[in-house]
Amino acid sequence: MSFGEFLLVAVLALPALGALAVAALPRDLPARVAGTVAAALTLVAALALAVDRAGSWTAYAATTPAVRPWHALDLPWVPGLDLRFHLGVDGISWPLVVLTALLTLLCCGYTCWRVPAGGSGRALVALLLVVEVGILGTFLALDLVLFFLFFEIVLLPMYAIIVGWGGDGTDPAAVAARRRAARKFALYTLFGSVLLLVGVYVVVAAAGTADIVALTGGNGLARGTQLAAFTLLAVAFAVKSPLWPLHSWLPDAHTQAPTVGSVLLAGVLLKMGTYGLIRVAVGVAPEGARWAAPVLGVLAVAAILIGSLVCLAQTELKRLIAYSSVGHMGFVLLGIATLTATGIQAALIGNVAHGIITGLLFFLAGAIKDRTHTGALRELSGLRETAPRLSGLLAFAAVASLGLPGLAGFWGEAFAVVAAVEVGGALWITLAVLAAFGGALTAAYLLRLLRQVTHGRATPAVAGLKPGLAGAEVAAWAPLVLLALAVGLAPTLVLGVAEAPVTALVEVLR
Repeated sequence: MSFGEFLLVAVLALPALGALAVAALPRDLPARVAGTVAAALTLVAALALAVDRAGSWTAYAATTPAVRPWHALDLPWVPGLDLRFHLGVDGISWPLVVLTALLTLLCCGYTCWRVPAGGSGRALVALLLVVEVGILGTFLALDLVLFFLFFEIVLLPMYAIIVGWGGDGTDPAAVAARRRAARKFALYTLFGSVLLLVGVYVVVAAAGTADIVALTGGNGLARGTQLAAFTLLAVAFAVKSPLWPLHSWLPDAHTQAPTVGSVLLAGVLLKMGTYGLIRVAVGVAPEGARWAAPVLGVLAVAAILIGSLVCLAQTELKRLIAYSSVGHMGFVLLGIATLTATGIQAALIGNVAHGIITGLLFFLAGAIKDRTHTGALRELSGLRETAPRLSGLLAFAAVASLGLPGLAGFWGEAFAVVAAVEVGGALWITLAVLAAFGGALTAAYLLRLLRQVTHGRATPAVAGLKPGLAGAEVAAWAPLVLLALAVGLAPTLVLGVAEAPVTALVEVLR
């Protein structure tokens, strides 16, 4: 086994073994610490995947496969059905693998300091690690059936996290609300899963293989098959992304989930949908992607505008941040819909930036609710007077989220608009103008949020707050603050590794 193959196995085995160890340890705090150590080792293995990139893109030519992983592991899995345990990582998936490992580590570390009311802390950490296995496997799978199985692993543990540790209390109304949110999340996800399974079957039955590397470019698939497959796959991934009008599970799930659950939901779980759209739907069915691109672009811009307008009317902190994800992911989907190198690069850096910034926003929202016991914006004014450090971090995250140049949120949204302009034509120019207007609405609702929460006279809920931050909070939030700055100032951290594989993907779309 080569070093790269060892790392691919380690990235999945470490959180899986960590979850088993956490479940086996009898004492709660040592179990949470053990889970955090497993998550830290997973991050180290994920970072190491960029070392010794054997599958160099410098050798790319028109005759080589469009997907050429840096490292790959390809073993027989179900020989009778020609299914293989095929894993690989390249510049499209690696940033998301690292983001997943980092956010899971921060969430597990956060639970060592604060466990939300509900079940035991070690059960929560074990479930977080199982969620990590599913998300990482989705980003690493190069077999369609394996991709589907990893995609589904996330459902039950995330459902359990929302039901077990979510909500604002233990009274019957709070319990009913979080169960209702968890059921909606599960039902929408199952709906998408059924479509994904049918789409995978259509592709595999027509092509005779489930190998994503061989299928990229639509090899062996007739036009009609590609149109049907893309429709099924795109709708399935749109549920997870989430794309309007399939987004209504998101606000309830985010609002009811505990802080660490919201961070993983917003930070990386939504990216399973956008990554699947790029790697599977667009890659495997390019003719279907070209056919449906205008519809996808229109829906993406609708998500941007509707998400922003709903945010302007929101009166609850976590719900506002949740609806903001609909708009931000709309920019990601607009970039994908252009089917250009600029647009897909914008989507990839938008994915990473959204994970960093919205993860930080949900950490901060959780901290504010834990301190004040309310999320109502009208009850949170005057935060900068009593908790200036917390207020300052919230302001930083908000201006990063609205796309201030120099911070991570700028690149994905700006270049999604640029990509639409590059495509040209009345439709795409109109979509670019409307998306830019949506960006202005994004600034409006985030500045409104800051005015309501940080300015004015301190309300009773805020007046008694202590000004300091806990050490665990600083440890969990500092990496996200630094990454928001680093990606904003040096976008090549993401774009540099993704440039060549994106170029290769766009070549097969022509």
